[in-house]
Amino acid sequence: MIKNIDFHPSISALSIGLVHFLFSFFVLSFSIWLILALWVHKPFGRSLTLVLIAVWVSFALSILGIYFTSFFFTPMIDIAIFLTGVLLSLLWYFHIQPQQDRAWSPEVSKLLTYSKYKNTITLNNVRNFKWHTDKTYEVCWETRVFNLDHITGVNIITSYWMGPQIAHTLVSFNFSDQRPIVFSIEIRKQIHEGFSAIGGFFCYWRVFLLLEGFSAIGGFFRQFELSLIASDEKDILYTRSNIRKEKVYFFPIRMQKHQMQHLFQEYLTTADELKASPRWYNTLTSNCTTIVFDMVQAVNPHQLPKDYRILLSGYLPNYLYDSGVLDHQWNIEEWYEHAYINPRTKNFTYLEDQSSEHFSYLIRLGLPQAISS
Repeated sequence: MIKNIDFHPSISALSIGLVHFLFSFFVLSFSIWLILALWVHKPFGRSLTLVLIAVWVSFALSILGIYFTSFFFTPMIDIAIFLTGVLLSLLWYFHIQPQQDRAWSPEVSKLLTYSKYKNTITLNNVRNFKWHTDKTYEVCWETRVFNLDHITGVNIITSYWMGPQIAHTLVSFNFSDQRPIVFSIEIRKQIHEGFSAIGGFFCYWRVFLLLEGFSAIGGFFRQFELSLIASDEKDILYTRSNIRKEKVYFFPIRMQKHQMQHLFQEYLTTADELKASPRWYNTLTSNCTTIVFDMVQAVNPHQLPKDYRILLSGYLPNYLYDSGVLDHQWNIEEWYEHAYINPRTKNFTYLEDQSSEHFSYLIRLGLPQAISS
C-alpha cells in the first residue's frame, strides 16, 4: 500500500525559503540604491559619507551572511535597525527639494516666461548664444513674438552623443513670418556640475565606467533640476552638431495645425509649472523624451501608443515612423540618411552667410516640409 505523503513540511520550508530570498533581495537592492544616493549627494561631506557607506555595507553584508558569520547583535535587532535605516533614508531622500536660486550655468540661468494676447505669444528669455569652436560662447537672451495662426510645421530633432540607444530630443516649430523656435527639456546644471545620463536599462552600464563614474547617475537621484529652454536653432542645434560633434537628425513630422498650436501651448504650460514650482530631472521618468511624449498625449491621446522606445530615446525616429508620424516616402534607413544634418552644417563657420536663417535653411535641405496631416 502507498502511504500518504505529508507535503506540509515541504511547503512550509519552501515558504520560509521564499521569504528569506525576497528579504535578501530587498536588502541588496535597497543597499545599492542607498549607496548611490549617498554618493551623489554626499550629505555629510565626502569623507563622512564614505564612512557611512562603509558601515552600511558591512551591516548589510552581515544581514545577508556574506563575509560575516554572525549578526552584529541578534537577528531581530539587526533587522529592526535595518528597517529603521530604510525609513530614515527614505525620509531624508524625499525631503530633498528642487530649488530655483542656485548658481546656475549661464546657458540655463534664465527661466522661460511669456505673455499672451489672443493667439500672439511673446516669449521672454529665448536663448541665442553665439558658440565658438573652443566651446566658449557669447551670452544673448532675446524676446520674440509668435503668432500661433502662422505656425506651419513641427520637427523632432534627435541628438546622439554615445551609441544608438541614447539621444536628446528637441522639438522645433516653423512659422511663416518668424524664425523657427526650438524647445528643449534639459537638466538645469549648476556652474560646477557636469552631466552624463545613463539613459535606460542594462545596455547603458558602460557609461558608468566611460564617463563620470558615480556622478553619471545623478539624473536618477535628484541631483539635477529640470529646465525648459526656448532657443534659436543656430544656437541649440549648431552647438550639438558643430561644437560638441554629436550626431544630429532632423525629422519633419505630420501633425494637424490645431495640434501644432496645442503642442506649443503645452510647452507654455510647462514653463508656467516650472516657474511656479521647480521639478527634478529624472533620466528615466522625467526627461527630454518622456515629457515630449506626455505633451503629445495631451494633444491627442490616440496619436502615439505607449512603447518601450519612449525610454530608449535613440529609437524615437523608428517609433515615429512605425506610428505613421513620419512620411513613408522613404523607409526608416533612408530617413536617417536624409535627416542627418552634420554633413550639411560641418563647414558652416566658413560660409559667408552665417545667419540663423541660413542655418535653418541648411538643416532642412532635401527634406520634406513638416506638414499638417
